[in-house]
Amino acid sequence: MASDILVADQTDHPGEAVAVVAAGGLPWRIDSDGLEVLLIHRPRYDDWSWPKGKIDAGETLPECAAREVQEEIGLAAPLGIPLPPIHYHVPSGLKVVHYWAVHVNGARLVPDGKEVDRVVWCAPETAAGLLTNPSDVVPLEHLQAAHNGGELNTWPLIVVRHAKAKPRSSWSKAEGERPLAATGTRQAQAVGRLLQAWKPPRVVTSPWQRCVSTVAPYLKVSGAKVKLVDALTEHKHARTPKKTAATIESLLEKEQPVAVCTHRPALPTVLGQLGKHMPGRLRGLLPDSDPYLSPGEMVVCHVAVGNKHRIVAVEQFKPFDD
Repeated sequence: MASDILVADQTDHPGEAVAVVAAGGLPWRIDSDGLEVLLIHRPRYDDWSWPKGKIDAGETLPECAAREVQEEIGLAAPLGIPLPPIHYHVPSGLKVVHYWAVHVNGARLVPDGKEVDRVVWCAPETAAGLLTNPSDVVPLEHLQAAHNGGELNTWPLIVVRHAKAKPRSSWSKAEGERPLAATGTRQAQAVGRLLQAWKPPRVVTSPWQRCVSTVAPYLKVSGAKVKLVDALTEHKHARTPKKTAATIESLLEKEQPVAVCTHRPALPTVLGQLGKHMPGRLRGLLPDSDPYLSPGEMVVCHVAVGNKHRIVAVEQFKPFDD
């Protein structure tokens, strides 16, 4: 999560401090009449809007969005593509709300009854007329455009750099056995929480201890399947980087949500391979200089369903900063 979004907005309100940060989702589905979105009614405000809420202390934006969607409408679904944030003024100052698309694939919705007393499915055109806050139309328009362009229905490929390990200088045993530092252990817990925003059912990781330990908290809480791949280690990458790139390519071929944990020296190869599957504007968002990602940091690539060679959105998040 970029720190500047918590300090100031440089788009609609340049230089103005952000007083309130919130996040949420735009639930969507495809039925016999085409694309539909879900609006919620909040009795406290008597308004129609999207599920959203303020960020909690120590929480990242994706975690906040996923939590609010689950709390308000009972939907525990992975986040989809990011949507444009909106900005508007509230009594305490400037408020920014970050949104993601959320696919409701047949799940039963249970409004909490207190914050949300009614929900309604409707076409985007109808939703635009019902929304109380005109700013809420902005992410809706982006969602509809993504649907029209075949970029709404996606699956995530998440690249994670392992958390902070004990220094090489203080470790005399095998390099593959070097464990996480105390900070790294805390980072791994944060990585586990953040990955739950996308809920990948598979994790592919270097078998070296520091990578396995980084994804272990997520594996424990999610029950995701794990695969150890030697091509993602530092040594194998140094000898045959083509095999590292081939590992990433094979994951794109499988078209299944997945998290990949590897080492800093392998990141340029991993990111470079992913860059081959995205337009220039997205390649420009990828880290392009050493160290590429800080320990525990991740890049989320959203791949269009049915088109394994088309990455349509890229995000980058740092879940923990000691």
